[in-house]
Amino acid sequence: MKKRVLAILCSSVLAVSMLAGCGSAASNAPASAKTETKTETQTTEATDTSAPAKQTDGKNLPVLTTEPLTITLWDISTEEPNKSIAEAAVARFTADYPNITVNQVHQQNDTYKQQLIVAMSSGQCPNIYGHWGGGPMAEYYKSGHANDITEMYAKYDHPEYVDAAVAQSTYDGKMLAIPYSGLTGCDIFYNKTIFAELGLEVPTTIDELEAVCETLKANGIIPFTLANASKWTGSMYYMYLVARHSGNAEFDAAYTQENGGSFTSPAFIYAGEKIQEWVKKGYFPDGVNSLSADDNQDRALLYDGSAAMMLHGSWQVGGIKADNEEWYNDNISVFRFPEDSEAKAAGVPQNVEIGTAIGMGMSFNCFKEDGSVDQDLLDACYVLATQYFNDDTYNAAQVAAGTVPSIKGFNENIEDPNNKYIIDEFFKASNVQLWYDQYLPASVTEVHKNCMTELFGLEKTPKEIGEEQDAAMQKALAE
Repeated sequence: MKKRVLAILCSSVLAVSMLAGCGSAASNAPASAKTETKTETQTTEATDTSAPAKQTDGKNLPVLTTEPLTITLWDISTEEPNKSIAEAAVARFTADYPNITVNQVHQQNDTYKQQLIVAMSSGQCPNIYGHWGGGPMAEYYKSGHANDITEMYAKYDHPEYVDAAVAQSTYDGKMLAIPYSGLTGCDIFYNKTIFAELGLEVPTTIDELEAVCETLKANGIIPFTLANASKWTGSMYYMYLVARHSGNAEFDAAYTQENGGSFTSPAFIYAGEKIQEWVKKGYFPDGVNSLSADDNQDRALLYDGSAAMMLHGSWQVGGIKADNEEWYNDNISVFRFPEDSEAKAAGVPQNVEIGTAIGMGMSFNCFKEDGSVDQDLLDACYVLATQYFNDDTYNAAQVAAGTVPSIKGFNENIEDPNNKYIIDEFFKASNVQLWYDQYLPASVTEVHKNCMTELFGLEKTPKEIGEEQDAAMQKALAE
């Protein structure tokens, strides 16, 4: 059996480029990007009147095997509505291709990366697996567990993804993933009913945000709900404070560790000190490091009025609406992370957004025991990912759930006002900074997340956690 060393998953480093503003979209429906001559494609099956029609008929796609075939697919769709949306995509595919079985496994988000690395190390890597792009995607490829689909993507039909989504699915000129989860921005959700009752205005600067927090505290309300047992949730505050204080400059320098770049540079110290100041002032729940985002313990404090704000990803739109759409409509609005006034006066750009252009991407692990590509398996995975996780039914369900597909045009017809606000900010951004825990090499990611526990737990100083991250980054670069 093929055995591949996965040390690279824990150490190698990739300088993934920042996402530029995505630009305007061209249409509001999935569009085939290729119009090549249809050779060895699904159109050959469309002429067989004895076979039931498939939704892929007439498209330029590989002809799939009629022999029994099994695909193992891993995702993190453990929560509604995403769970049902993902399962419905698989059901449509297997209805069209009944000889193909899809073993779909939903994994918990918090342990997913570790589970995936263990699976790769033990030779049990799934044939399709979701991920967030960035450095880890390149590591999966370099360790031999991601197919290069550049030629397939150029030859066969696929949706017309926004340029930033294609860029985030690419490493070293190679297409390694199919976007499927949608554009994801990160902003502050807030209870507009509480704000109205207390006469609070939406803050536009960090100073104004702190004034809002003080008023909330004076009225017995926790300013921010945060479940930091997941660690990456606290990182969102750290990322935004760094971005508002220095744009992308200091993070870029820390990532390369060149020209004095360090996670102890002024923006990182500022971010850490601000977070610890807020912890001491009671801006976060007691026991913040013991609350779990996977169990929605952060949302629970928002629902019962204990907390007034929540910095989180735009997927929360669908999640909260699924819990109680009437409450969501009556109480929830959103605003962008406020600006750093002093940094702005010094010329630091204030329109960096945190998020991702793909939400998640699907990579394929389709190899035979001798290391050669299993083309039948790869063809089936490509069709499932491009045509069923990105078909009209899937995209309509995504939009209804509050997610905007990474396909040109979908950003133009958003009805939910909060989601529209988040995506508009996303498209206006000078840069979209991919989440640190997805952008950094896998070994550094784990150190970074542990540092967030130490930071919010007041266990170490901002300088000490900066030094930890520097050491991990230097080790990754050296290896």
